Amino acid sequence: MIFESHAHYDDEAFDEDREALLASLEHQGIERVINVCAEVENWSRTVALMEKYPFIYGAVGVHPDDVGSLNEERIEEMRQICRYEKIVAVGEIGLDYYWDKEQHESQIYWFERQLQIAREEKLPFIIHSREAASDTLETMKRMRAGEIGGVVHCFSYGKEMAREYLNMGLSLGIGGVLTFKNARKLKEVVEYAPLEALLVETDSPYLAPVPNRGKRNSSLNLPWVVQAISEIKGISREEVEEVTRENGYRVFHKVKRG
Repeated sequence: MIFESHAHYDDEAFDEDREALLASLEHQGIERVINVCAEVENWSRTVALMEKYPFIYGAVGVHPDDVGSLNEERIEEMRQICRYEKIVAVGEIGLDYYWDKEQHESQIYWFERQLQIAREEKLPFIIHSREAASDTLETMKRMRAGEIGGVVHCFSYGKEMAREYLNMGLSLGIGGVLTFKNARKLKEVVEYAPLEALLVETDSPYLAPVPNRGKRNSSLNLPWVVQAISEIKGISREEVEEVTRENGYRVFHKVKRG
């Protein structure tokens, strides 16, 4: 069974067939799913999903592209949602200098505020970092993020940056990008990192792996990610599934076992 550490089933891309798709996951070997909320307006949708489906757990946070919607009142609302039984992480949070929709100073400020909530509520975090390697790392060191724990989702940097996060005791989220032909850096990271530090994810509906690249992604594509990791590390698919599953339960410690 596979532990899906990052999906967005609250996304409108699933509006037409969400119920049928989610009903099929357990039968296709997906044991647990972390539904990660990235926008204030979708907090309630994530809560509804985790309340309806026993195998779905939630993460609540605000993506750096949406931090303009945050204020102290909403931060307090987020804190209260973090106390729900099936909310298991704060995320996705972080920095995004690729789309650059929000000022960098604002992104960093709200990143720090959300890291603080993770610390105070004793929850792991889920980090988004795109073309913001230096500021992300500096912020996490300044906030002593290693003491909080969590995962750098959709890891996209090189081996040296991976070493920094691994030394902090953090996990790396590995998804469909690993199967792309131009993913040399990520393949090197997966070869270098201990299997015990990896989580498998899809980022559904985005970043579908080969051979489904360009199509809507779902957790049903996770076996392609597992296969890619097994080939790089020269181990069985079963070992990848088992170890990353245990990693998921360790990182997201509120998730109940099946």
